[in-house]
Amino acid sequence: MSIDDCRTLEFPKRVDSRGSLSFVEGGVHAPFDIRRIFYLYDLAPGEARGGHAHVALEQLFIPIAGTFVVTLDDGARTRKCKLDTPSKGLYVAPMTWAVLEDFSAGAVCLVLASARYDEADYHRDYDRFVKAARRA
Repeated sequence: MSIDDCRTLEFPKRVDSRGSLSFVEGGVHAPFDIRRIFYLYDLAPGEARGGHAHVALEQLFIPIAGTFVVTLDDGARTRKCKLDTPSKGLYVAPMTWAVLEDFSAGAVCLVLASARYDEADYHRDYDRFVKAARRA
């Protein structure tokens, strides 16, 4: 996998006088079946989240409120993506080191994942991740 496999996805958006509604269906708008949902909130100013990669897990980051930046790294190249609207999300492919940072005040990041939590799926050491990415 490479950062070229990561991409911004646009979700359906319905707008009327009451407000806006967007939705995500697994296997339709997300390129995987959704097995786990979690969210980041009450984020301390200047702090980063993530800072790891997954062997097989696919993720979709959605900025439910506020903005943040995701730095993607495949062990050879990096790319930054700013997420700033809840009708768009960032698909993160397996074997992509992701760091979430520069959260605005009140930011909320919804994460849709392709599998349940499994500690064995994590690369938490960057140097080991780079070696594994080069072998893949």
